[in-house]
Amino acid sequence: MVCLARVYQKGHMTIASIAEQENIPKKFLEQILLELKRVKLVNSKKGLAGGYYLVKDPSEVSVADLHRIFDGPIALAPCVSLNYYEPCDDCLDEQTCYLRHQFIEIRDKTRKSMSEATLQRFIENE
Repeated sequence: MVCLARVYQKGHMTIASIAEQENIPKKFLEQILLELKRVKLVNSKKGLAGGYYLVKDPSEVSVADLHRIFDGPIALAPCVSLNYYEPCDDCLDEQTCYLRHQFIEIRDKTRKSMSEATLQRFIENE
């Protein structure tokens, strides 16, 4: 994604060029790009001048967005997840659970940090 962010508004990149620059096996990269296309973060253009490109501005795509796509919830426990909430089987009372309160704090700090880490920030810090 950082590779595509570098060329945002300048053009497209082929799978082969991304794979070479980022040292990623092409077959693995194809699967990643297909998933990113499915969630509408990238798109592709066919033809000689074709390739993959970012759909959103790099400042609008965060590590939190990407983490949720490939790794699921940011929260350490399902009972504190904002998007994937499930009650814990072991917990008798969520309101008094000492683990839950700490995990909420961890979730909030992690989410904030991951949301602030955009593709644009990666490019600026190169």
